[in-house]
Amino acid sequence: MRRLATITAAAFSLALAGCGGSTAGLLGADLYEQSCAGCHGAAGEGGLGTAVGPGSNAVSLSDEQLAAVIVVGPGSMPAFPRLTDEQIDSLVMYLRELQTP
Repeated sequence: MRRLATITAAAFSLALAGCGGSTAGLLGADLYEQSCAGCHGAAGEGGLGTAVGPGSNAVSLSDEQLAAVIVVGPGSMPAFPRLTDEQIDSLVMYLRELQTP
């Protein structure tokens, strides 16, 4: 049981490694690459995290819902409350670009 907990903690730490780093001054594609692509894939295809690109459930969410997901981080997704409104808006706009086939 202890080994499983150690492995789970290590996997979670690796997943969060892609979410780390400073986001100061980053917007849109650069912010996505820094904070999201490690889990959601470079083209939004998914991986450790759910798909957010074309054909994904994220397409059906409103811009406000996407913004809320980014800030709150539901489930195993980390929350990103430190992002500015401008950064969140730029991420939502970039996700919409990714979702366009």
